[in-house]
Amino acid sequence: MSGLIKHRGVRIVTLEPGDTIAGHARPGDIMIEQIDNGWHLHFIADDGSVDSYEDPFDSHTKALWSAKAAAEYQASDE
Repeated sequence: MSGLIKHRGVRIVTLEPGDTIAGHARPGDIMIEQIDNGWHLHFIADDGSVDSYEDPFDSHTKALWSAKAAAEYQASDE
């Protein structure tokens, strides 16, 4: 796993090529995955289901900032 940070108590995990969401995700996590030339965000629900943004980000930095914003929102709901 290339990256794990906690932001507002939410785990944000950046997957390495070959890693799977199922192999690293926990409920409440936000996963960042590079697919082709874009960076995708995935949100792991309490039941283990995955919801993802349709459009990828063009850089890891943009995906990470979006993940941090989502973590802020997620933390405010708790």
